[in-house]
Amino acid sequence: MSSSDQAVGVAERLHPLYLVTGLGRGLRQMAGGYAAIGYFAATGSWGTALLLLAGIAVVLTIGVFLYWKRFEYRVGANEIRIDSGILSRTHRSIPFDRIQDVDISQGPVARLLGLARVAFETGASAGDKSDDGALAAISLARAAEIRELVRARRGAAVASADLTETEAAPIFAMDPPRVFLAGLFNFSLAVIAALFGATQTVGDVAGLDFFTRRFWRQALEAGSPIADFVLANQIAAGIAGTVLLLITGLVTGVARTVLRDFRFRLDRTPAGLRRRRGLLTLTDVTLPIKRTHAAIIGSGPLRNRFGWSDLKLQSLGKDEGKKGDHLVAPLARESEIAAILAQLNWRPVDPSSDWQRTSPAFAWGFTGALFLLLIPAGIQLAINPLIGLAAVAFLTVLVAFRWLSWRRTRFALDGDRLLIRSGWWRRRLILLPLANIQSVDLTENIFSRRFGLASLAIGVASGRGFSAHGIAAIPAPTARALRTSLLARFA
Repeated sequence: MSSSDQAVGVAERLHPLYLVTGLGRGLRQMAGGYAAIGYFAATGSWGTALLLLAGIAVVLTIGVFLYWKRFEYRVGANEIRIDSGILSRTHRSIPFDRIQDVDISQGPVARLLGLARVAFETGASAGDKSDDGALAAISLARAAEIRELVRARRGAAVASADLTETEAAPIFAMDPPRVFLAGLFNFSLAVIAALFGATQTVGDVAGLDFFTRRFWRQALEAGSPIADFVLANQIAAGIAGTVLLLITGLVTGVARTVLRDFRFRLDRTPAGLRRRRGLLTLTDVTLPIKRTHAAIIGSGPLRNRFGWSDLKLQSLGKDEGKKGDHLVAPLARESEIAAILAQLNWRPVDPSSDWQRTSPAFAWGFTGALFLLLIPAGIQLAINPLIGLAAVAFLTVLVAFRWLSWRRTRFALDGDRLLIRSGWWRRRLILLPLANIQSVDLTENIFSRRFGLASLAIGVASGRGFSAHGIAAIPAPTARALRTSLLARFA
């Protein structure tokens, strides 16, 4: 190889089996085409449906082949260059000194074929996950070589066995029972809300309204005491529908958690904290310790009751799905979280910290705003008592949650860091080193000034570009004094 080839690098293509994985991904993205095919098939136009299906298959096959043919990458002496595009060409150069780490992931098909997806995480792109800034399908061995080469040229001494199981015990790991338990705690309220909305809009037409006796009459076989009670009582049908939604949320939460966190393992490597997880899609991500700007310990009423929490690290790099927070412990004890923080040279939270509570206006201001909504709820109560009672109950729950959240919202200056505690249902404890704070914004409006209050937004750099951690409803003199103290660190 000549010196010029070493400087620029030899052109390489994606693995030929990308033609298989790329075609599969293209098929998953053709939702509109499938809808059109289904429409023609349902109306009896089978010839048109088959012709459309064949046309989509041909266009996708040609498109994937041309993309593979025109995609090249070069691993040079000082940078990685990626050339892509069929009609419009993109030439991207990624210098080694800008690459923070190399993330490797494998989907189920890629694992069977021995392929891997490689994403180069940089400070500028914060972990670009697009095909233009990543290698969609190369051999797993080549992926390991590139990652080791990048780290070596950045001065990180990484063993060649870094992609395999390490001999040392992990910092944190989760066995299948704990992953299942984490799924139970992570039941999906979003799924419950979406299903409830669907039952109230199209559920009656489709016969899938879980809160009506008609649905249970079709689903249950009369004869048992429970079935007869549900079929004879509208309120019982509503209770049964609520239970069904809760079970669906639990099952969804367990499924998502198992798929994401199966065989979760966190190790300490010379490059940082290395996390591996996944059942169908295996991901292998390293979080450089020096890029960690904040830690977020999360919990909830149930998890806290049993002594469980989760830990996320806020970093300049983005995690999977372009998120800015890296989940490094989905379900952990206090001692396990302390062990992970010790790897960052961060001490655990001292229970005797001088916590300061925010103003009760955080709660009663919200309550006053919701009070205005009681007027239409009262009107609805007179027209339709069942819906009206549900609206009043919902508003009452919101007010109760707000007051419970205020009781837990506090902040404290703990030496060289700021601690912020908030939330009741979704509890968060933020550990924010003062050296990582990039901005402190104080906000007042006509209402807060009337009551002598202000809010602070403390900004730090993250994979999402910029994140602000807020403290609301602080007495104005306290807010100004805290802002002055935090800004003094910049001097």
